[in-house]
Amino acid sequence: MRVDRLKSLAPQRNTPASAALPAHVSLFCVGGAVRDALLDRPSSDLDFLVVGATPETMVRAGFRPVGRDFPVFLHPQTHQEFALARTERKSGRGYHGFVFQADASVRLEDDLARRDLTINAMAVDEQGALHDPFGGSKDLLEGRLRHIGAAFSEDPVRVLRLARFLARWPDMSIDPATLELCREMQTSGELDSLVAERVWQELQQGLSEPSPEAMVRFLDSIHAWEGITGASTPSANAFALLQQLTQDGLGPALRAGLLWGLHAPRKLLHVIPKAIAEWRALVEEGLHSQGLRALLSNQDNASAVARTTLIEATVDWAKACDLFRRSERLDGLMALFECLYPGQMKVFQRLAALLPALISLPVGDVAQLAAQRKESVEQAVRAHRINWLLQALETQ
Repeated sequence: MRVDRLKSLAPQRNTPASAALPAHVSLFCVGGAVRDALLDRPSSDLDFLVVGATPETMVRAGFRPVGRDFPVFLHPQTHQEFALARTERKSGRGYHGFVFQADASVRLEDDLARRDLTINAMAVDEQGALHDPFGGSKDLLEGRLRHIGAAFSEDPVRVLRLARFLARWPDMSIDPATLELCREMQTSGELDSLVAERVWQELQQGLSEPSPEAMVRFLDSIHAWEGITGASTPSANAFALLQQLTQDGLGPALRAGLLWGLHAPRKLLHVIPKAIAEWRALVEEGLHSQGLRALLSNQDNASAVARTTLIEATVDWAKACDLFRRSERLDGLMALFECLYPGQMKVFQRLAALLPALISLPVGDVAQLAAQRKESVEQAVRAHRINWLLQALETQ
C-alpha cells in the first residue's frame, strides 16, 4: 500500500479563501481519493470535508454555496467542492428518504460513519496523516469489502455500488456480514424503491469496469438482478460472453448490447441510451436473423449454389445491420458474433475481410440507372453488391 502518496492529498491553506477559515476549522480529503492513493491508482475526484464550520463561516471566507440537499461550497479560487461534515437519519423509504444535519459540532468520525464501506471511510488531514476509524486500510490490504454499520441498509443504492466495486476489483471478497445484509435488503423489498434511472447509472459504470460479469453475478446471487432490471437470470453463457468481450477490449456499449440482447431489461428499456439500444437490437438480429443462420448453415458447402446463397445472405445481413450507412459498427458486430457463435465463423471470415470494401462500394450510378429504367433501385443495388462480392471472392 502506498501510504507515501497520502501527503499529496493534504488540503492546503495557501489560497485566500482557505486561509480565511478560522484556525479551529479542520480540512480533510476524504473518500475514494484516499482509497485510490493507498492502492496506488489514479483518481480524478478529490472530495474535501470541512469540520468545525457553519454555512455562515464558509460564506464569510468567500466560499460559494452550491449544495441543494446539504451544505456544499465551491472554492472561489480552485473551484473544488468542500462539504460540511454531516450526519444523517432515515426519514422515509428509498435513497431519497434522509434528513441531514450539518453544523460545527459534527466530528470527522461522525461524518465517516455514515458512509457505505470501510474502504471509503478514510480521510487525510492538512498534515497528510491518515484517519481510519473503521479499519478501511486493513480491509484494503486483505481485499475485503465491508460495510461500516447498520445504516448501510438504509440506502438501496449502496448495494449497486457494492456490485460496481466488484466489477472494478473482482479479486476482492464481500464480508459475510455485508453479504447477509444485502440479502436482507432484497428480501425486505428495500431495493424495490430504486428507480430505473439510478439503476442504469450504476450498472453503466459497472459495465465500464474490467470485470462487469462479477457485478451481474453478485446481483443475481442475492436475487436482485431480475427485480431491478426486469431481465431474466443471465445464463452461464452470457457471463462467459460478457467476460470475453471485456477481455477483447470492446467498449461498454457492446457489453451492454450483448447482455441486454440476450436478456431484455424490461424495467430499463426507457432509460438505456440510444447507442446501447441499437447494439441490443443488433444482437437480437444476430440471434434470430435468417441471414446469419443461412451464413452459418451454408458456409461449409462448396457448391456454387451454396456459395451464391452465402453471398446473398451476407449482403442481406449487412443491410439488416445498417452497415452500408453505419460502417463503424462492423468491428463490433464481428466480435459480438464470434462470441455468440464460437468456432462457426471461419468461412465467414473470408467474406468479412471483404466487407469494408463492399460497404464503401459506390452504388450511385447503379441506383440512378435503375430509376431511369423505372426498376427497383433496392433490388438493383442488391444485385450489384452480390455480383461484386462474387467476383471479389473468386479473385481473393
